[in-house]
Amino acid sequence: MFCRLACLLFLLTATLSAQNQNAKSPPNGIAIPEKDKAELLAGGHKLQAEVEALKKPGALAKEVADYVPDVEIFSKAVLWVVELNEVYSTKQVADAKNLLKLGNERLAALKSGKTPWKTATGQVVRGYRSKIDGSVQPYGLIIPEDRPAKDGRLDIWLHGRSDVLTELVFLVPQLGKPKALVAPAKTITLNIYGRFCNAYKFAGEVDVLEAMEHVIREYGCSRDHVALRGFSMGGAGTWHVGAQHIDLFAAITPGAGFVETAEYSKVDAPGKVPPTPWERKLFSLYDVPGYVLNLSNRPVYLYCGEQDPARGQGLKMVEAAKARGFEIPELVGPKTGHKYEPETKRKLDALIDAAAEKGRPAAPTQVRLSTPTLKYNKIDWVTVDALQEHWTVSEVEATKVGPAKYEVKTKGVTGLTLNLPEVWLKEGAPTVTVDGVQFKGATRFEKIGGWWSDPRTIDRVVTSPLAKRHDLQGPIDDAFMDAFVFVRPTGKSSHPKVDAWAKSEMELAVRKWKVNFRGEVIVVDDTAVTDEIMKTKHVVLWGDAESNQLIAKVLPKLPLKWEAGRVAIGKDGYDASTHAPILIQPNPLAPNRYVVLNSGYTFRQGSDVTNALQTPKLPDWAIVDVTVPPSAQRPGKIEAAGFFDEAWRVR
Repeated sequence: MFCRLACLLFLLTATLSAQNQNAKSPPNGIAIPEKDKAELLAGGHKLQAEVEALKKPGALAKEVADYVPDVEIFSKAVLWVVELNEVYSTKQVADAKNLLKLGNERLAALKSGKTPWKTATGQVVRGYRSKIDGSVQPYGLIIPEDRPAKDGRLDIWLHGRSDVLTELVFLVPQLGKPKALVAPAKTITLNIYGRFCNAYKFAGEVDVLEAMEHVIREYGCSRDHVALRGFSMGGAGTWHVGAQHIDLFAAITPGAGFVETAEYSKVDAPGKVPPTPWERKLFSLYDVPGYVLNLSNRPVYLYCGEQDPARGQGLKMVEAAKARGFEIPELVGPKTGHKYEPETKRKLDALIDAAAEKGRPAAPTQVRLSTPTLKYNKIDWVTVDALQEHWTVSEVEATKVGPAKYEVKTKGVTGLTLNLPEVWLKEGAPTVTVDGVQFKGATRFEKIGGWWSDPRTIDRVVTSPLAKRHDLQGPIDDAFMDAFVFVRPTGKSSHPKVDAWAKSEMELAVRKWKVNFRGEVIVVDDTAVTDEIMKTKHVVLWGDAESNQLIAKVLPKLPLKWEAGRVAIGKDGYDASTHAPILIQPNPLAPNRYVVLNSGYTFRQGSDVTNALQTPKLPDWAIVDVTVPPSAQRPGKIEAAGFFDEAWRVR
């Protein structure tokens, strides 16, 4: 019962080949009759205006005020496909009109204080407002009539690739009323949109987590009985989301998805420009083999068709697990290509159903963790606080070896916390051995000068107030996985080429965010940035210290110099009239947030040919020669680039 209706719906609309060479994604749509276009725009704007009115304080009763996104998903779906020229068939015109009708029905119910869709069963579409950009994002549900009112099971389904998967295309198949739902008994199935077609990376990854949280809160699902599933691009998403957040799930089952970048995308094929050294390092952000130990903590079942070209990617993980002493079972559909074979799928369903019903372990006696970054630093009761060096895979193996006794082995880790389950704390003060060094009563450890220490006993001499830590570790693209705002300059630089370049790059970043991640960037003037904005959002500053007041304000505490007509990060300076800096740092005015200079997410139009290439294209900092025109791969000529060290200093 694994793929069931959710799988069928998505596979009917998905373009599953990840090597489609269409350079624009989503592609341009068809021309629709002006009468239909005018009707859809008028209806969409009218519904959206009603939505905006409902957002005002006091416009709705308190008990229904949070359900405005459930209406807004319809106006957004219609307006965006028309305004962005993303209508791909005449049928979609009728579909759009139907979405407006449904949106207005929900609007009327909401105004009267009712939310009948919240208690509906069958196929239901919902929405939530994302923390990243305030955009409304849709998701679909299959809700059986027999599902428990509280603590029920939740299955998350990640769809395959489709270069035309607009909000409209996503919503329409989930609004039908089939005679029977083929789904696990008493289980809610959550169909993720994933902010279009990015293989559930970056904002797409956050969409999985935000939608899951929304459903758990709205429907009372149990956090201990969540299964993650997906096929093709959804299989790739299941691999990396599952590996990076394995302790959120009871079990995962990836189907035929890619697991690494270089070989899958053939980046070194003849005629291709090879990736830069920092790009190769940053492949590890989403390359799953580097997280293989994480998968030993939960049941993982791989499905592949025997004749599926993608099978080789899955086998990489089978072999990687075998090399580390555990098994990832592979279920193979005989004589089958890129699809599920029915009998094998039934066996797969039985395995994942049993694992999901069993649930997450309450207090696993062993935790194994591997990661190249502090972005993904926690599994169960083990948290990595610091690394010797980012983008080199580091490891922890922690084991409960007896009452109040624990043994920890590490590689490349310099900070560690054990959040021991409460039931174990009743056994007495823990004795923890870390790489052969024994500690009594400590659960947090730091490695200084090559030796593990209890930080409570350290007489510190602080040489740097900064350190890379979870969610403040870079690279540049990390700033766009949480709330952020663009800050445009109101002044004028004495370097017109840099001014023009910054303006053009900001406009491109705004457009690309809307097209690739289905949200609208919040843009404010440098004169309008408040303390509240600084505390709650990453700030992306455009321009230079002359044109942007906020850059001038933070500049003294950044590893960046503009002086004597030169701009420099580190020892080498460049002509400031023709070169611009790009960087990410903890914000000196709000230490729990980032400040970014002159960059949106760093993969550009050239990566749209396949989401496998939507990986970071710049590290923590770069100097750009703006006299070289930007391309589909670069914002100009990259004169220098690099990673800051673990204390955010120039190497």
